Amino acid sequence: MSLKRVLITGGSGFLGSHLCERFLEKGYEVVAVDNLITGNQKNIERLKSQSRFHLIEHDISKPLYYPEIVHYVLHFASPASPLDYLNFPIQTLKVGALGTHNVLGLAKAKKATFLLASTSEVYGDPLIHPQPEDYWGNVNPVGPRGVYDEAKRFAEAMSMAYYRVHQVDVKIVRIFNTYGPRMRLHDGRAIPEFISSALRGQNIPVFGDGKQTRSFCYVDDLVEGIMRLAFSSLNEPVNLGNPQEMTILELAQKIIAMTASKSKIDYKPLPQDDPKVRQPDIRKAKEKLGWQPQTTLEVGLKNTLEYFKGAIDEKSKVPK
Repeated sequence: MSLKRVLITGGSGFLGSHLCERFLEKGYEVVAVDNLITGNQKNIERLKSQSRFHLIEHDISKPLYYPEIVHYVLHFASPASPLDYLNFPIQTLKVGALGTHNVLGLAKAKKATFLLASTSEVYGDPLIHPQPEDYWGNVNPVGPRGVYDEAKRFAEAMSMAYYRVHQVDVKIVRIFNTYGPRMRLHDGRAIPEFISSALRGQNIPVFGDGKQTRSFCYVDDLVEGIMRLAFSSLNEPVNLGNPQEMTILELAQKIIAMTASKSKIDYKPLPQDDPKVRQPDIRKAKEKLGWQPQTTLEVGLKNTLEYFKGAIDEKSKVPK
């Protein structure tokens, strides 16, 4: 086989679909695996016409038999927004535990490089700020968010066990808040929720007093970092995110201004265990991968707004 092949779980999701696209651009054969629980086939619709792209509808929490050679396995299957993992808590735990075990076994059998999509949520409600990779986190394992946090922490532990015991070439990316085209209108995360509300002239829901901070990375920058990590020699967790920190209230006000919306802030009770701060320490990514975000928040939000306008227009045309 002359082409190299990558298998991407969660391939029809927000991040997964962008990765499918990037690997196709690099000349790879791409196999997307997705049970579509939170993914959307529209994200990969235009890829289906390419002979090097294949979609397998499958729940990766169950074993997957794939007979062909695979060079890279990227595990991006998981509900990722609070709305999703609170609606699908058991599925979230299963894909983080059983799913990770299954794809690690596949990577081992194929002698493939394995890349795990982990998350900044492994740091929980952090007591160290910004968060470096050697911080172990402050997580409530029995709180409602624990299903996602602990699933990813377990996935990291399982991945490193396969690296140490079976010498699988493991990469772990800890993804901080990422945004951009192909997010769902009601994803439950701040940027899609705020943009959807602002474009419709609805009040914008802000939890607590809005003073909690987040750092937002545009999807193109994140994908570039993931590609560099996949092709690197690193076998340890790496933070990828934008260190530009802002409060949730500042973000809401910025989106109201950019959309010229008449929306007002609607303050809601703060959810349990909601992190007070979130900012990546990206020194390792800078030093080891030569990576840092290039897209300003203004440019990224403008691109995302255009996508959401189109998505809202398309939805309004659907017959009731």
